[in-house]
Amino acid sequence: MKGIILAGGLGTRMYPSTLVCSKQILSVYDKPLIYYSLSTLMLAGITQILIISTPRDLKIFEELFGDGSQIGISLSYVVQNFPRGIAEAFIIGDEFIDKQSVCLVLGDNIFYGHGFPKILMNAAKQKSGATIFGCHVSNPFDFGVVEFDSLGNAIGIEEKPKQPKSNYAVSGLYFYDNGVVDIAKSIKPSKRGELEITCVNNIYLSQKKMKVELLGRGLTWFDTGNHRAMLEAANFVEAVQTRQDLYIGCIEEVAFRKGLITRDVLLGHAQKMKSTEYGRYLYKIADTKL
Repeated sequence: MKGIILAGGLGTRMYPSTLVCSKQILSVYDKPLIYYSLSTLMLAGITQILIISTPRDLKIFEELFGDGSQIGISLSYVVQNFPRGIAEAFIIGDEFIDKQSVCLVLGDNIFYGHGFPKILMNAAKQKSGATIFGCHVSNPFDFGVVEFDSLGNAIGIEEKPKQPKSNYAVSGLYFYDNGVVDIAKSIKPSKRGELEITCVNNIYLSQKKMKVELLGRGLTWFDTGNHRAMLEAANFVEAVQTRQDLYIGCIEEVAFRKGLITRDVLLGHAQKMKSTEYGRYLYKIADTKL
Protein backbone atom coordinates (compact mmCIF):
# COMPACT_ATOMS: atom_id res chain seq x y z
CA MET A 1 0.00 0.00 0.00
CA LYS A 2 1.14 3.51 -0.86
CA GLY A 3 0.55 6.57 1.32
CA ILE A 4 -0.26 10.18 0.47
CA ILE A 5 -0.13 13.23 2.71
CA LEU A 6 -2.13 16.13 1.32
CA ALA A 7 -0.47 19.23 2.75
CA GLY A 8 -1.59 21.85 0.25
CA GLY A 9 -4.02 24.73 0.49
CA LEU A 10 -3.48 28.38 1.24
CA GLY A 11 -4.14 28.19 4.97
CA THR A 12 -6.26 31.34 4.89
CA ARG A 13 -8.08 30.42 8.12
CA MET A 14 -4.71 30.56 9.87
CA TYR A 15 -3.66 34.04 8.71
CA PRO A 16 -1.39 35.77 9.59
CA SER A 17 0.51 32.68 10.81
CA THR A 18 0.46 31.08 7.35
CA LEU A 19 1.16 34.12 5.20
CA VAL A 20 4.67 32.88 4.42
CA CYS A 21 4.61 29.16 5.28
CA SER A 22 2.42 26.08 5.22
CA LYS A 23 0.12 25.37 8.15
CA GLN A 24 1.60 21.89 8.29
CA ILE A 25 5.01 23.35 9.18
CA LEU A 26 3.68 25.16 12.25
CA SER A 27 4.40 23.45 15.55
CA VAL A 28 1.78 21.59 17.52
CA TYR A 29 3.52 21.67 20.88
CA ASP A 30 7.01 20.34 20.10
CA LYS A 31 6.99 19.21 16.49
CA PRO A 32 5.72 20.29 13.06
CA LEU A 33 2.08 19.45 12.42
CA ILE A 34 2.95 17.19 9.48
CA TYR A 35 4.88 14.86 11.83
CA TYR A 36 1.56 13.58 13.18
CA SER A 37 0.21 12.67 9.74
CA LEU A 38 3.48 11.06 8.70
CA SER A 39 3.57 8.99 11.89
CA THR A 40 0.00 7.80 11.21
CA LEU A 41 1.03 6.37 7.83
CA MET A 42 4.14 4.81 9.35
CA LEU A 43 2.08 3.19 12.12
CA ALA A 44 -0.05 1.62 9.36
CA GLY A 45 3.11 -0.01 8.02
CA ILE A 46 3.30 2.27 4.97
CA THR A 47 6.82 3.21 3.90
CA GLN A 48 6.32 4.63 0.38
CA ILE A 49 4.78 8.05 0.83
CA LEU A 50 3.98 11.00 -1.43
CA ILE A 51 3.69 14.52 -0.04
CA ILE A 52 1.51 16.89 -2.07
CA SER A 53 1.81 20.60 -1.40
CA THR A 54 1.93 24.05 -2.98
CA PRO A 55 4.75 25.36 -5.19
CA ARG A 56 5.76 27.67 -2.34
CA ASP A 57 5.76 25.08 0.43
CA LEU A 58 6.93 21.86 -1.18
CA LYS A 59 10.60 22.79 -0.96
CA ILE A 60 10.23 23.27 2.82
CA PHE A 61 9.00 19.70 3.23
CA GLU A 62 11.81 18.43 1.02
CA GLU A 63 14.32 20.25 3.21
CA LEU A 64 12.68 18.90 6.37
CA PHE A 65 12.47 15.23 5.36
CA GLY A 66 14.71 14.73 2.31
CA ASP A 67 14.12 11.35 0.69
CA GLY A 68 12.99 9.85 4.01
CA SER A 69 15.89 7.40 4.23
CA GLN A 70 16.98 8.82 7.60
CA ILE A 71 13.84 7.27 9.12
CA GLY A 72 13.80 4.20 6.89
CA ILE A 73 11.07 5.23 4.45
CA SER A 74 10.85 6.52 0.88
CA LEU A 75 9.40 10.00 0.34
CA SER A 76 8.38 11.60 -2.94
CA TYR A 77 7.01 15.07 -3.59
CA VAL A 78 4.66 16.64 -6.11
CA VAL A 79 3.10 20.07 -6.53
CA GLN A 80 -0.59 20.89 -6.34
CA ASN A 81 -0.71 24.22 -8.15
CA PHE A 82 -4.16 25.17 -6.89
CA PRO A 83 -6.36 23.50 -4.25
CA ARG A 84 -9.18 21.75 -6.13
CA GLY A 85 -10.39 19.38 -3.46
CA ILE A 86 -9.14 16.38 -1.51
CA ALA A 87 -10.05 13.88 -4.24
CA GLU A 88 -7.62 15.58 -6.62
CA ALA A 89 -4.82 13.97 -4.61
CA PHE A 90 -5.51 10.65 -6.36
CA ILE A 91 -5.34 12.27 -9.80
CA ILE A 92 -2.11 14.09 -8.95
CA GLY A 93 -0.71 10.91 -7.39
CA ASP A 94 -1.85 8.56 -10.17
CA GLU A 95 1.66 7.65 -11.33
CA PHE A 96 2.91 7.27 -7.76
CA ILE A 97 0.00 5.02 -6.74
CA ASP A 98 0.49 2.88 -9.84
CA LYS A 99 -1.46 -0.37 -9.37
CA GLN A 100 -1.48 -0.44 -5.59
CA SER A 101 -4.02 0.46 -2.94
CA VAL A 102 -3.54 3.79 -1.17
CA CYS A 103 -4.05 5.54 2.13
CA LEU A 104 -4.61 9.29 2.15
CA VAL A 105 -4.19 11.37 5.30
CA LEU A 106 -4.69 15.10 5.52
CA GLY A 107 -1.61 16.95 6.73
CA ASP A 108 -3.51 18.79 9.45
CA ASN A 109 -5.12 15.78 11.15
CA ILE A 110 -3.92 14.24 14.41
CA PHE A 111 -4.98 10.82 15.71
CA TYR A 112 -4.13 9.23 19.03
CA GLY A 113 -5.43 6.45 21.23
CA HIS A 114 -5.04 2.94 22.55
CA GLY A 115 -5.34 0.31 19.86
CA PHE A 116 -5.16 2.77 16.98
CA PRO A 117 -2.02 1.22 15.40
CA LYS A 118 -3.83 -2.13 15.20
CA ILE A 119 -6.84 -0.47 13.55
CA LEU A 120 -4.51 1.11 11.01
CA MET A 121 -2.71 -2.14 10.24
CA ASN A 122 -6.01 -3.95 9.71
CA ALA A 123 -7.26 -1.24 7.34
CA ALA A 124 -4.00 -1.37 5.40
CA LYS A 125 -4.48 -5.09 4.78
CA GLN A 126 -7.72 -4.61 2.83
CA LYS A 127 -7.67 -6.14 -0.63
CA SER A 128 -10.64 -4.25 -2.08
CA GLY A 129 -13.07 -1.51 -1.22
CA ALA A 130 -12.51 1.38 1.15
CA THR A 131 -12.32 2.19 4.85
CA ILE A 132 -13.02 5.57 6.42
CA PHE A 133 -13.19 6.62 10.04
CA GLY A 134 -16.10 8.35 11.74
CA CYS A 135 -15.68 10.37 14.91
CA HIS A 136 -18.42 11.76 17.18
CA VAL A 137 -18.19 15.56 17.20
CA SER A 138 -20.16 18.48 18.60
CA ASN A 139 -20.04 20.48 15.36
CA PRO A 140 -20.91 18.01 12.55
CA PHE A 141 -21.99 20.81 10.21
CA ASP A 142 -18.29 21.61 9.68
CA PHE A 143 -17.48 18.18 8.23
CA GLY A 144 -18.62 15.39 5.97
CA VAL A 145 -21.24 13.58 8.06
CA VAL A 146 -22.15 9.89 7.97
CA GLU A 147 -25.85 8.96 7.80
CA PHE A 148 -26.95 5.61 9.29
CA ASP A 149 -30.03 3.44 8.84
CA SER A 150 -32.06 1.95 11.71
CA LEU A 151 -29.64 -0.97 11.95
CA GLY A 152 -26.61 1.28 12.25
CA ASN A 153 -25.34 0.71 8.73
CA ALA A 154 -23.80 3.67 6.92
CA ILE A 155 -26.02 4.66 3.99
CA GLY A 156 -24.69 8.05 2.94
CA ILE A 157 -22.28 10.89 3.55
CA GLU A 158 -23.20 14.55 3.26
CA GLU A 159 -20.62 17.32 2.99
CA LYS A 160 -21.02 20.09 5.60
CA PRO A 161 -24.80 19.70 5.99
CA LYS A 162 -26.95 22.48 7.44
CA GLN A 163 -29.01 19.81 9.20
CA PRO A 164 -26.67 16.89 10.02
CA LYS A 165 -28.24 13.44 10.13
CA SER A 166 -25.76 12.25 12.75
CA ASN A 167 -22.92 13.55 14.89
CA TYR A 168 -20.35 11.32 13.22
CA ALA A 169 -17.90 13.28 11.11
CA VAL A 170 -15.61 11.67 8.55
CA SER A 171 -12.02 12.20 9.67
CA GLY A 172 -9.16 13.03 7.33
CA LEU A 173 -7.89 9.47 6.96
CA TYR A 174 -8.97 7.26 4.06
CA PHE A 175 -8.00 3.78 2.82
CA TYR A 176 -8.89 2.80 -0.76
CA ASP A 177 -8.24 0.09 -3.28
CA ASN A 178 -6.72 1.04 -6.63
CA GLY A 179 -10.12 1.84 -8.09
CA VAL A 180 -10.10 5.20 -6.31
CA VAL A 181 -7.99 6.73 -9.07
CA ASP A 182 -10.59 6.13 -11.77
CA ILE A 183 -13.38 7.18 -9.42
CA ALA A 184 -11.62 10.47 -8.66
CA LYS A 185 -11.21 11.10 -12.37
CA SER A 186 -14.90 10.45 -12.99
CA ILE A 187 -16.45 12.87 -10.51
CA LYS A 188 -17.31 16.47 -11.34
CA PRO A 189 -16.42 19.55 -9.28
CA SER A 190 -18.97 20.60 -6.68
CA LYS A 191 -20.57 24.02 -6.39
CA ARG A 192 -17.45 25.00 -4.45
CA GLY A 193 -15.41 24.11 -7.52
CA GLU A 194 -13.73 21.19 -5.75
CA LEU A 195 -13.43 17.45 -6.32
CA GLU A 196 -15.09 16.36 -3.11
CA ILE A 197 -13.85 13.31 -1.23
CA THR A 198 -17.47 12.83 -0.13
CA CYS A 199 -18.40 12.08 -3.74
CA VAL A 200 -15.73 9.38 -3.86
CA ASN A 201 -16.93 7.89 -0.57
CA ASN A 202 -20.56 7.85 -1.65
CA ILE A 203 -19.65 5.94 -4.81
CA TYR A 204 -17.96 3.26 -2.69
CA LEU A 205 -21.02 3.23 -0.43
CA SER A 206 -23.37 2.79 -3.39
CA GLN A 207 -21.23 -0.13 -4.55
CA LYS A 208 -21.38 -1.60 -1.01
CA LYS A 209 -17.60 -1.49 -0.86
CA MET A 210 -17.26 1.02 1.97
CA LYS A 211 -16.45 0.20 5.59
CA VAL A 212 -17.07 2.97 8.12
CA GLU A 213 -14.99 2.42 11.25
CA LEU A 214 -16.31 4.45 14.19
CA LEU A 215 -13.64 5.78 16.52
CA GLY A 216 -14.73 5.18 20.10
CA ARG A 217 -14.17 7.19 23.26
CA GLY A 218 -10.65 5.88 23.71
CA LEU A 219 -9.46 7.48 20.47
CA THR A 220 -8.85 11.17 19.85
CA TRP A 221 -8.98 13.05 16.58
CA PHE A 222 -8.03 16.67 15.93
CA ASP A 223 -8.73 18.53 12.69
CA THR A 224 -6.46 21.52 13.26
CA GLY A 225 -8.13 23.89 10.82
CA ASN A 226 -7.83 27.06 12.87
CA HIS A 227 -5.81 28.64 15.67
CA ARG A 228 -8.10 27.43 18.45
CA ALA A 229 -7.93 23.84 17.20
CA MET A 230 -4.14 24.09 16.99
CA LEU A 231 -4.01 25.26 20.61
CA GLU A 232 -6.36 22.51 21.79
CA ALA A 233 -4.23 19.89 20.03
CA ALA A 234 -1.00 21.33 21.45
CA ASN A 235 -2.42 21.29 24.99
CA PHE A 236 -3.52 17.66 24.53
CA VAL A 237 -0.12 16.58 23.22
CA GLU A 238 1.67 18.37 26.05
CA ALA A 239 -0.55 16.77 28.68
CA VAL A 240 -0.10 13.23 27.36
CA GLN A 241 3.65 13.55 26.86
CA THR A 242 4.25 15.17 30.23
CA ARG A 243 2.09 12.80 32.27
CA GLN A 244 2.86 9.55 30.49
CA ASP A 245 6.32 10.26 29.07
CA LEU A 246 5.07 8.73 25.81
CA TYR A 247 5.30 10.93 22.74
CA ILE A 248 2.68 11.46 20.05
CA GLY A 249 3.78 11.80 16.43
CA CYS A 250 7.43 10.97 17.09
CA ILE A 251 8.48 9.68 13.68
CA GLU A 252 11.92 8.55 14.85
CA GLU A 253 10.38 6.40 17.57
CA VAL A 254 7.92 4.84 15.14
CA ALA A 255 10.74 4.10 12.71
CA PHE A 256 12.81 2.48 15.47
CA ARG A 257 9.97 0.37 16.87
CA LYS A 258 8.98 -0.73 13.36
CA GLY A 259 12.54 -1.86 12.70
CA LEU A 260 13.06 0.70 9.95
CA ILE A 261 16.15 2.19 11.60
CA THR A 262 18.79 0.81 13.95
CA ARG A 263 19.54 1.96 17.47
CA ASP A 264 22.66 3.74 16.23
CA VAL A 265 20.63 5.74 13.73
CA LEU A 266 18.12 6.63 16.44
CA LEU A 267 20.97 7.80 18.68
CA GLY A 268 22.22 9.94 15.82
CA HIS A 269 18.85 11.71 15.68
CA ALA A 270 18.93 12.12 19.46
CA GLN A 271 22.41 13.66 19.32
CA LYS A 272 21.25 16.34 16.87
CA MET A 273 18.49 17.37 19.28
CA LYS A 274 20.17 16.63 22.59
CA SER A 275 19.42 20.08 24.02
CA THR A 276 15.66 19.51 23.71
CA GLU A 277 13.16 17.32 25.55
CA TYR A 278 12.45 15.68 22.19
CA GLY A 279 16.10 14.66 21.80
CA ARG A 280 16.32 13.40 25.37
CA TYR A 281 13.20 11.33 24.76
CA LEU A 282 14.90 9.64 21.80
CA TYR A 283 17.82 8.70 24.06
CA LYS A 284 15.31 7.04 26.42
CA ILE A 285 13.65 5.17 23.57
CA ALA A 286 17.00 3.74 22.47
CA ASP A 287 17.32 2.00 25.84
CA THR A 288 13.75 0.70 26.22
CA LYS A 289 12.39 -2.65 25.09
CA LEU A 290 8.68 -1.72 24.74
